[in-house]
Amino acid sequence: MKRFRTILGFELRGYFANKVFIGVTVALAVIIAAVLFFPRVAGFVTDLFGSEDETPDDGTVDPGDLPVMLISAPDEIKDTFLGAFSSAFADYNVTPTDADAKKIESAISDGNAECAFVLASPTSFTYYSATEPLFDDNPYMAEELMRSLYITGTMVGAGISPEDAAQVLSVPIEQNTVTVGASGGDYFSNLIYTYIMVYALYIVILLYGQMVASSVATEKSSRAMELLVTSADPVSMMFGKVFAACIAGLSQIAAIFGTALVCFAINEDQWGNNMIVRSIFDMPLSLLLYMLLFFLLGFLVFAFMFGAIGSTVSKLEELNTVSTPVVMLFVVGLIVVVIAMSTGDIDSPLMRVCSYIPFTSPMAMFTRIAMSTVPSWEIAVSVAILAVSVFVIGYISAKIYRMGVLLYGTPPKPSAIIKALRNQ
Repeated sequence: MKRFRTILGFELRGYFANKVFIGVTVALAVIIAAVLFFPRVAGFVTDLFGSEDETPDDGTVDPGDLPVMLISAPDEIKDTFLGAFSSAFADYNVTPTDADAKKIESAISDGNAECAFVLASPTSFTYYSATEPLFDDNPYMAEELMRSLYITGTMVGAGISPEDAAQVLSVPIEQNTVTVGASGGDYFSNLIYTYIMVYALYIVILLYGQMVASSVATEKSSRAMELLVTSADPVSMMFGKVFAACIAGLSQIAAIFGTALVCFAINEDQWGNNMIVRSIFDMPLSLLLYMLLFFLLGFLVFAFMFGAIGSTVSKLEELNTVSTPVVMLFVVGLIVVVIAMSTGDIDSPLMRVCSYIPFTSPMAMFTRIAMSTVPSWEIAVSVAILAVSVFVIGYISAKIYRMGVLLYGTPPKPSAIIKALRNQ
């Protein structure tokens, strides 16, 4: 235990004395602070340099400042539909026209109008616009408006008063949405939390996992490891290096997200009702604890594997090649989770299986907890398997570490590693 603490302290001092580590942490914290302070700074600049002769906004908009929407309709329905379109499309200057289709197209292409509706009858229209249909809701709004007008006219023609017809069409529908899940909260917010956790784990594993592997490979290339392995047991050395990387990574993340939390608390009023920003900082406590648990265990599993493969290379140039299988293990889990979130099939058989595999469960099980309902026993089993896997993989990695640091030349083949482990 004493050797473990000695190695842990030595590795931690190396991380916290690293100028790159400190510089990246400070730079990211400053960037996040600048983003979260932006609304306050922008408001201050506007107040400072704003024009003194600005007139108060009374809520009215000059129709001349609005984009033009042309309306062409037969005389018998023109007045009714012109008034209805003016009310429905309040963001436009709705203007009647008797021009033909070519002149309407010319007006839009010249920029004199943004769009136009040519009504052939109460149930038929042609829409002209320079905007792609995928990004334009005007046709759908016009369709609903004309359907409502037609139904109202039909009901009035059948003897129902206009007031009764309007009441029938405008009856309010009460809607209540309840998201059932182990973590609580709404689907959109939980989706954001899941993406944050998955990609943060991906970045941290690649960054700190490679740092662990590089540290081992560097020590091995200097031949200093021959002395180290004779004075300290490999389990203490491996666990000390990996736990130091884990603590350094968590410290960096805590500094960055802590800065974000403080800056948001200072500028919360400035962000108003921005649901995306607010949802990030309103994470339920239970979900936050699950995130930290799976994040920590998932990182340890992969960090031990990176440490093991770092001991099998003789040159740093070989590290990227031998680490590819470990990276691919994580990428496969990442792809499975992202596809499940994209399709909404969070509890698919594949996701359930991945929830119990140590290399994919940190992402898969957390995603299911955040976006679905998972029985407590399934969570307990997944965490137990993952925790046991951390120590098993750590022990095996320590054995590979002891064997690998004393091997030079060509990296050993997997069969040779397995054979050497059996002989230990």
